[in-house]
Amino acid sequence: MSFPRYHWHQHAVLAVTLLVLANSPALAADNQLTPAEEAAGWQLLFDGESLANWKNNNGAPIADGAVQDGTINTHSIGGYILVYDQEFSDFEVSCDVKMPPGECNSGLFVRIEDLADPVFTGLEVQVFSPPGLGLHDFGAIYDLVPPATIATREPGEWNNLLVRCEGPMISVSVNGQLVNELNCDELDQPGLRADGSEHKFRRAIKDFARSGYFGLQDHESDVWFKNIKLRELQADEQDKSNE
Repeated sequence: MSFPRYHWHQHAVLAVTLLVLANSPALAADNQLTPAEEAAGWQLLFDGESLANWKNNNGAPIADGAVQDGTINTHSIGGYILVYDQEFSDFEVSCDVKMPPGECNSGLFVRIEDLADPVFTGLEVQVFSPPGLGLHDFGAIYDLVPPATIATREPGEWNNLLVRCEGPMISVSVNGQLVNELNCDELDQPGLRADGSEHKFRRAIKDFARSGYFGLQDHESDVWFKNIKLRELQADEQDKSNE
């Protein structure tokens, strides 16, 4: 995978650096924004206690046990994908995720167009253990692009996941390391990846919506999320990233 041809990924690396500093114990408690994050336009989507402004994509009520010790366990939400009740277009979202020992399967969805069909109208950044470099491993843009490297920590430890969506570009960073990039405009044939192999989607990825819902998936295993923060990208940032 070749990253240098994209200038905009430098912004993602900078954002990761800032978040790593902001999330150090000396500077920020869990599920809070630092003054620097607030000034930069970050929003806190989960305060460690309430799931206000969240909903299950299928309309099912959120189960009482979804919030556990300041985290969201998506295996306990009582639905399939827990989505934040606001649509976003160009943004970056950061969260910390912990997987248990053994196999774990979950995902972070972006730009879900149709809540009744999130799997085929949104893009998923895979959360999975054990680690690997396949199309369905941690950091993969699910079934489209595998991660370039393994950057996850041991089971039971927290991993920072940063996903940036800017126009056709999707980037994924794990623990401060850029592991994946996708230019949606390059996938202009239904069901085909850039190398001509088949993927699961019925539409060309180029035609996917450029705005939609953000969500966290339950895929039949415990997984915990905290420090869920999102920042909408401003026009001047996007202009600079395209220079």
